[in-house]
Amino acid sequence: MYLRLATILTISLLLLTSCGGGGSSGSGTPPPPGGGGGGGGPTDPVISVAEAHRFLRQASFGPTPTEVEKVRDIGFEAWIDQQLLEPVSLQLPYMDDLPEPENSREGQTNRLDAWFQNVLNGKDQLRQRVAFALSEIIVISDQGNLFNFPNGLADYYDKLAINAFANYPDLLKTVTLTPAMGRYLSMLGNQKPDKAKNIRPDENYAREVMQLFSIGLVMLNKDGSVVLDQDNQPIPTYDQAVIEAFAHVFTGWTFYGSEAFNRPSYIFRAPMVAFQAYHDEGEKRLLNDVILPAGQSAEDDLDAALGNITNHANVPPFISRQLIQRLVTANPSPDYIERVADVFIDDGFGTRGNLGAVVKTILLDPDARAEPTDDTSGKLTEPLLRLTAIWRVFNASAESDRYLFAFPEYSFSQAPLRADSVFNFFRPDFAPTGEIGKLGLVSPEMQITNETTSVLVNNYLALVIFLQHSSVTEKEVDTIYINIDAELAIADQPEALVDQVAEKLLGGNISDALRAESLAMMQRWDSQEGKVAETIYTIATSPEFAVLP
Repeated sequence: MYLRLATILTISLLLLTSCGGGGSSGSGTPPPPGGGGGGGGPTDPVISVAEAHRFLRQASFGPTPTEVEKVRDIGFEAWIDQQLLEPVSLQLPYMDDLPEPENSREGQTNRLDAWFQNVLNGKDQLRQRVAFALSEIIVISDQGNLFNFPNGLADYYDKLAINAFANYPDLLKTVTLTPAMGRYLSMLGNQKPDKAKNIRPDENYAREVMQLFSIGLVMLNKDGSVVLDQDNQPIPTYDQAVIEAFAHVFTGWTFYGSEAFNRPSYIFRAPMVAFQAYHDEGEKRLLNDVILPAGQSAEDDLDAALGNITNHANVPPFISRQLIQRLVTANPSPDYIERVADVFIDDGFGTRGNLGAVVKTILLDPDARAEPTDDTSGKLTEPLLRLTAIWRVFNASAESDRYLFAFPEYSFSQAPLRADSVFNFFRPDFAPTGEIGKLGLVSPEMQITNETTSVLVNNYLALVIFLQHSSVTEKEVDTIYINIDAELAIADQPEALVDQVAEKLLGGNISDALRAESLAMMQRWDSQEGKVAETIYTIATSPEFAVLP
């Protein structure tokens, strides 16, 4: 009998919550077993509600009955292909149509409103889901020197969404030249060395673009395993000299439209531009002992240096593993990582880093589509994604058509582009103490999951479910309400009510224990609204909903 990570996470969450309250789409990947790869032909296997639901939990911000039926009708692969062609939903155009904010805090609230608008209502669900994953890998944050520039953060996120299915080399160059990234990690305004003025190039971006955004600290095999030397020690990917060389590469860049290098325009909507006089034109030794010759322009040095990074052997497994973690499972098998890395290396048409093909491969891989059976299966759902799933399936909206949720991090320990540091809300290799760590497994999301955060999540969900629903008579114009009319219609049928809520939140895959608990809890209420709210709350705060198997 296998001990799955999902089971361990379920046990952990039961302990924690017991103290709480009431581009190209070709990937060459074969159709997965049990899952209709094509377009609903007569020989395609039938996709169950549970299978479609699980797929959409991986590929969107939450399944809805309409999308579940669409996946069942056309198949996994056809759904992905349609998503690859959906126009991108952007934040900046929405924000531009809003009244000018009175201060930066209001501007940041507008940015979060734009994010919720897109992830809850955008047709490009897969693109938005991948953009969110990328925002947790290639991190910037409003917690610091970008707080006063919400439009700059929105521009950055839009770049992630636009390039979510593009080539990774193009994505890395785009984010490198984004003013928000330039300001966040000190590349913007970085100057060539001047001993007389005690100036030396800033190493911040040079360090993080390698450590976090591309290759990591140690050499990897294609399956993500660590390469060891003759002494059985990991081999570093770079040393301090390489960091310094890249720091010299990233000199001479500032805001587009600046009158002079030291007179910034603060234009965040255009890529940074180079001032050659501030760029170090000396020779530079990069990764794998590649030499950039002296005398090159800032633009040529940048292109060569980013090419040096993106062609490194570590990039395919390093990025592939993290995308798998964000979308499917915390502990992908080496074979799973290698299959995805192979597509990262060559999408079948000679293109390296085709993120559209990579994402498609991740979601159609047999490990993603098969029923979990081993101890590496499963992941904890990010807290914020639990909220978006509830809001999507119950058609949450406000009379003002806004989503004015200014501080999601207070209840959910995360918010878009609001991590405390460039290391994100949680690290990909985080292993909590206890059984997960003893098994040699990781659970990144557990880094922001403890007794306090579990109670905060459950308390906010109680507010949403019990007090902010469609049956409330006196509604506030900006309050977000879920629609429970369909559940109220069958509130006098306990079994049917549990079935309907379980299908919406769990794809119908509810345990006997949770069913019995849901039926017992609803009996504590006399009102129809109370029975419905209690049923939704019991299932929405269960480990079965929190854990993606």
